[in-house]
Amino acid sequence: MDVFLLADGNYRGGLLHGTRLVNQMRANHDLGIMETLILGHAYLAAGLLTSLVKGNDRISLSIECDGPAGGVAVDSNARGEIRGYMKHSQLTIDTPVESFDISPYIGNGTLTVTRNLEMAKRPVSGHTQLVYGNLAKDLANYFVVSEQKPTAVSLSIQFDTAGRVSGAGALFVQSMPEADQSAAPELEAAVRDLPSLGTRFAAGDTPAHIINTFLSPFEPDIIGSRSVEFVCSCSAERFGDYLRSLPNGELDDILANGPFPVKVTCHNCNSTYMYTREEIEGFRGM
Repeated sequence: MDVFLLADGNYRGGLLHGTRLVNQMRANHDLGIMETLILGHAYLAAGLLTSLVKGNDRISLSIECDGPAGGVAVDSNARGEIRGYMKHSQLTIDTPVESFDISPYIGNGTLTVTRNLEMAKRPVSGHTQLVYGNLAKDLANYFVVSEQKPTAVSLSIQFDTAGRVSGAGALFVQSMPEADQSAAPELEAAVRDLPSLGTRFAAGDTPAHIINTFLSPFEPDIIGSRSVEFVCSCSAERFGDYLRSLPNGELDDILANGPFPVKVTCHNCNSTYMYTREEIEGFRGM
């Protein structure tokens, strides 16, 4: 992701090349096309949000909704590490998909953005009602309504004729505090008229070239780049510690009823860990 300023520093933004991120997510969670679109948009949005935190801070995005997707929860940090899941990751689609409109799978609900700041005593969350069933538009609306920060967001995933993700990208442009708003209408139009980022990245384009080409009237200044990738901190040791913390009665029930090996799956990355009867017996004795 390239991070940049526009219009003499009155706007900040980030442009994310997320093709590898979305492909890693899809492979781990074993997703179909519509599931990849829904969760992929959330991963791309979370990648953009990493530009708003620093140090050991974390920022998460979640959707609670009544549509078939059930909601998503994605967590990211200032190191650009993204993980998360869709509540119903295997959608039932009875008819051929005629468009990539995901709003019917989202329905009504709430968007929440939560910052876990290293020096803060507790997380800080903001909430808005879903208006569009389109994460790019609903995230932009969140920043206007909840944080009073005019913001434009674009999320894009391109599939090839075989249904594989060939390109994925995301753009975030936000007004700085007390910014000169004179360029706002032209900038809003420029962001709205950008070509599909997924298509541009599928064709081999780069974030820097897109920024300097399509946002050139606003004199872009690229101030840095950061890695964004699919990373989960789960491990066999961490889940073992969780099993050790269970009351002996629950461990006794597992030992009595099995089945073995005990299978534990991380919902954030879909990694699976196995524990033998002997390991569970060892946990009980601790």
